[in-house]
Amino acid sequence: MRAFFAVFRTELLRILSVKPALAALVIGPLIYALYYPQPYRNEALRDVPIALVDLDGTDSSRQFARRLDASSDVAIAALLPDEKSAEREVYARSLYGILVIPQHFERDLLHGRQSPVAFYGDASYFLIYQRISGAVTAVARAFGAEVETARLIGIRVDPVIAAAASDPMPLTAVALFNPQGGYATYILPAALALILQQTLLMGVGLLGTIGGQPVAPGRTSGSAGPLSTVIGKMLAYLVVEAAVLPFYLIVLPYLYGIPRLGSLWTVMVFSIPFVLSVSALGLVIARLFRDPVVVQLVGGALGLPFIFLAGFTWPIEAVPDPLRTIALLLPSSTAITGIVEVSQLGASLPDVRQAFLGLWALAGVYALIAVVLEKARQHHAALSGSETRA
Repeated sequence: MRAFFAVFRTELLRILSVKPALAALVIGPLIYALYYPQPYRNEALRDVPIALVDLDGTDSSRQFARRLDASSDVAIAALLPDEKSAEREVYARSLYGILVIPQHFERDLLHGRQSPVAFYGDASYFLIYQRISGAVTAVARAFGAEVETARLIGIRVDPVIAAAASDPMPLTAVALFNPQGGYATYILPAALALILQQTLLMGVGLLGTIGGQPVAPGRTSGSAGPLSTVIGKMLAYLVVEAAVLPFYLIVLPYLYGIPRLGSLWTVMVFSIPFVLSVSALGLVIARLFRDPVVVQLVGGALGLPFIFLAGFTWPIEAVPDPLRTIALLLPSSTAITGIVEVSQLGASLPDVRQAFLGLWALAGVYALIAVVLEKARQHHAALSGSETRA
């Protein structure tokens, strides 16, 4: 037991003394927290500028344009005479769409005929295109229903029946857990969990490959067995992450207005096996590569594959089955789903039991591999010491 606590204390001292590891475990997450969420502060697009080409010039066409401009998503920034001039503005990226109201728009509506409007949107930026097209569709549907209701009332149909006939199935859409429909609410919780994994992996890998271990006064960590060494180091990393995790999973979501329905206790308990599994994986990586430069290169190279395998930037259903199996071996792939559910959706631990147990299983498997590798290292060091004395 004394050897176990010696390893624990020694590893905490090393985290503070080994500057590259301190940068990865403490300073790095703080820097990420300062600048990474900044682009997502205005998470919902508002007043995207588009051009209007009104070929009808009637009261109905102007009324339709005013309604669209009054929506929160779209702003009619230019009224242009033809499509060619509007195209030039879109190609210059000063505008992101063109709405064309055809000639005889009002006449066709009054005669009960279809009068389609045309929208050309810049789909190279999907979020912008989605906002504009959604706003145009909603306004066109509402405007068309009102015109049809007025026409039916004009031929002496009861107003209630006319309203039901023009819009027989009204839809009320409620955005659960993301009331603004913003990108930050969707992407940040998953990205923050992935950042925690990458920085912890890098820090543990550097600690395992950089020499110069300080020894606690009056203690020795050299006599610790493989199991005590691995568990002592993992608990040291857990203590450090106990200060980083609340900042990432509680404070940052609060600062950026991300919905938080889960309790702090549930979030922190669920994060324990996540930290332990990542720490154990870091110990395995350190023993396999044995060079701090290689650890940094491997950690940097694996960042982008980890993002895609996590299943939030690319649909997990679209990932080939072999890669989905590999994703199950990464703590982040399981942790992201569970953390989002317990923190944003208000799930309890029994609700995320499968993910919770899966993380404990990963922690156990990687810890066992780390113990085996540590035993081999200690055996090799003992043999080298015997040959030196001989």
